[in-house]
Amino acid sequence: MNRKGLNVELDWSTFALEIINFLVLVWLLKRLLYKPVLSAIAGRKADIQRTLSEAEKLRKEAQTLREQYEHRQAGWGQEREKARSQMLEEVNAERVRLLAALRSSLDQEREKARALEERRLSELTRQVEDIAITQGGEFAARLLSRLASAELETRLVEMIIEDLRELSEERRQAIRTACAKADPSVIVSSAHVLSQSQRDSLTEAVQLLIGRAVHCEWREDAHLLAGIRLSLGPWMLGANLQDELKFFTEALRPVSPTHAS
Repeated sequence: MNRKGLNVELDWSTFALEIINFLVLVWLLKRLLYKPVLSAIAGRKADIQRTLSEAEKLRKEAQTLREQYEHRQAGWGQEREKARSQMLEEVNAERVRLLAALRSSLDQEREKARALEERRLSELTRQVEDIAITQGGEFAARLLSRLASAELETRLVEMIIEDLRELSEERRQAIRTACAKADPSVIVSSAHVLSQSQRDSLTEAVQLLIGRAVHCEWREDAHLLAGIRLSLGPWMLGANLQDELKFFTEALRPVSPTHAS
């Protein structure tokens, strides 16, 4: 009996010690292992939560950026289409402007070429006419020089005497007024030597024209071909082949636009 009771006491003591050891072990585990593990787990959990939060934030930001990119891409498409339309309008406008400028330039060059061609043709025509007139004058001069004679000159002297006597009163007064302020001498040029009767008739006609006595200076000029030329102060009267031929040639010569202006 005593032995059994002792064994029971030993078992209870061991049990009590085991409990104490367990409690000490639990306290130690809680103190030295459990709390750091819990703290580490809590920290890890917090890190995970923070990482998840940041990931969610990044996902939202990525979603926002994606939406912005899609919206911007749509805006870029509209801007690109608008810029393309504007560029096409500008290209068409520039093409129209260049075509108009080219057409205007071509018209100006065509007008300039036409004016140059007309001027060239006009100059060529004038040169041909000048040559024709010159040749005609030379031909007429050769012809008249062959026709010139003392008999023709006699007829021309008679003709100018008749013309002097038949001048209008207005021209007579103009010649008298001009000769009144000038030297009363008269220069008479003739292609051939005039006879005394011809000189007397001319002197009488000139004195009747001027209304006073005059002194006549008689000269011979073979270039007149036939006829005479009277120099009365500022007046020049005559009937000779050279003057008539010159007047005929100048009358036929066309007046150029430059001279006409």
